[in-house]
Amino acid sequence: MKLKELGIKQKLTKPHTPKQNGKVERSHRKDQERFYYNKVFCSLEDLRNRAKYWIKEYNNFEMRPLEWMSPIQKLEEFNSKFSNSLVILCKI
Repeated sequence: MKLKELGIKQKLTKPHTPKQNGKVERSHRKDQERFYYNKVFCSLEDLRNRAKYWIKEYNNFEMRPLEWMSPIQKLEEFNSKFSNSLVILCKI
């Protein structure tokens, strides 16, 4: 398992538990409302191409839970606070 090789402890949460995973559930809801709803994709490639633009838009959109910062801005703030620490980002 890659996480174990990197010395990262994995912590699982119960599904549909907003107290534990509310940010992920919020993200999925926003994707459904603003990206998937009322759209028809011609192919998997079409979906992937449109998703690239959606991800860029979403990551630059200011949000109240992030103190009116975008996810990119919040990540930059976090990185500046912990610049001496190792931060691993996963690209989906």
